[in-house]
Amino acid sequence: MNGQRDSLDQLALMAQGASGPLSEKVDIVVCPPATLLYVATTLSEDTPLSVGAQNCHNAISGPHTGDISAEMIRDCMADYCIVGHSERRIDHSESDFHVAGKAQACWRAGLTAIICIGETEEQYDAGQAEEIIRRQLASSVPEGATETDTVIAYEPVWAIGTGKTPSPDDIRDIHRLLREILAERFGGHGERMRILYGGSVKPSNAGELLMIENVDGALVGGASLKAEDFLAICGAYARV
Repeated sequence: MNGQRDSLDQLALMAQGASGPLSEKVDIVVCPPATLLYVATTLSEDTPLSVGAQNCHNAISGPHTGDISAEMIRDCMADYCIVGHSERRIDHSESDFHVAGKAQACWRAGLTAIICIGETEEQYDAGQAEEIIRRQLASSVPEGATETDTVIAYEPVWAIGTGKTPSPDDIRDIHRLLREILAERFGGHGERMRILYGGSVKPSNAGELLMIENVDGALVGGASLKAEDFLAICGAYARV
């Protein structure tokens, strides 16, 4: 819940930055608030910068005041939608069932679903991270997912906006587990599905994070608010 019209200059800078050599090595997606979605897609038109939404409802239309359908998002010319972000799960009590329904809505509308999973600090401290991740992955990702319509984002909740980052070994272990589960369930699609890491990603650690096996990119939070920081992260990935 960040960004007003005066933030659009940052998005324009991102679109400009994405149009250079970065476009040959990195796929760049920005997910602004819904109030800026259509303007964002207009600003990024004819550039390599893709645009997505931060959430959607699972229905096409109906009496759901304040909600936005995947079809509305697609009508704004966006290509992606984040579903199941930890803040939606916590603030709005979204269950794995709800998340799976939203992912299917994204597919129905022709959007790529970025499905978020991850454990809380309490679950991590209790040694339940693997159990939680297995459950969320099984219940939040619908059958039939492919590498073209689905991206998985692992975000340890305790690392979001806190400055804390799991150790490289911890991230490696979790992403290896995710890859094994996806490959077992979806075969070749699961082997090729992108797995992003999210949680206090910044220019100073982006290159190191991408070097970790099975980390295919980043789900960037606060560092995406400024074009300079966001493009620096993209640049770190391009150099790797």
